[in-house]
Amino acid sequence: MAEGWCGVTTLDQAAGDYLRIRRALGFKLERAEKLLAQYLAYLDATGQDRVTVANALAWARTPTGGGNWWAQRLSVVRGFATYLHALEDRHEIPPVDMLQRRIRRAVPYLYTEQEILALIAATAPLRGQLRVSTYRTLIGLLAVTGMRVGEAIRLNRGDLDVSNGLLTVLESKFGKSRELPLHTSTVIALREYLRVRDAHQNAQVSDAFFISPAGTRLIYCNVHATFRQLRADAGLRPRSPACRPRIHDLRHRFAVQTLLDWYRDGVDVQPRLPLLSTYLGHTHPRHTYWYLQAAPELMAIAGQLLETSQEQRS
Repeated sequence: MAEGWCGVTTLDQAAGDYLRIRRALGFKLERAEKLLAQYLAYLDATGQDRVTVANALAWARTPTGGGNWWAQRLSVVRGFATYLHALEDRHEIPPVDMLQRRIRRAVPYLYTEQEILALIAATAPLRGQLRVSTYRTLIGLLAVTGMRVGEAIRLNRGDLDVSNGLLTVLESKFGKSRELPLHTSTVIALREYLRVRDAHQNAQVSDAFFISPAGTRLIYCNVHATFRQLRADAGLRPRSPACRPRIHDLRHRFAVQTLLDWYRDGVDVQPRLPLLSTYLGHTHPRHTYWYLQAAPELMAIAGQLLETSQEQRS
């Protein structure tokens, strides 16, 4: 295939330019980069040299799963196609209403303390001391800080300030950074993990805080695959078709538990929500308000407070 402006090689170059421009605006696009590479490989394999609605739709619908996954794949191509079309109008832009995503928020699986301990205990059969320690510490850190999985994976050794008990999360979602104060017990657990990590023969391969047995930074999909194994070994089962135990639900559990503790301690929660929002890395407190309706326990407490308030007015 000839290499011109519309050749596959040039499409690769255009994809690189497109990703650089978007990242300069604050987008990370890690998944988009992988999907675009797969789409361009599909064009190359099928002998096509431009983006069309037909080939974008055919590629998006290639894997099993359908629904939102197809729509997400197509949306990645749509963004790239919009960029290409502005440079040369022979590239087609898939319509916005094609394979629309249906936004359905999963029902949070609010882990009990016993279930979190069961997940941690399930790490014991993993192969190698480093792998056991890595996942034991990772699960514990997610549970007590509410960090996103991706944030924990991106941590470097220098992000932990042992002396002041602070963990710095750099350039997270929407380009925001924040400092997380840690409990003394959490600092001790992280220091113990670093001891095991640094004793490993491949420890110097990466600056990453959490490393694999090969000494490299953990990979997002591998963490999820390992968590599914741990979840099964811990005996955790879905509570409903919409409520399944996910690793992200450790973040939900932290947020809900924090709100519950505040309510039970008689704290005025309203002024504190911005603090929790900042700690979680939300861009606006309204994103934290969702947790108020995510847990039956919170709704019950809110109902009791409303009833008490009405009685006092009477």
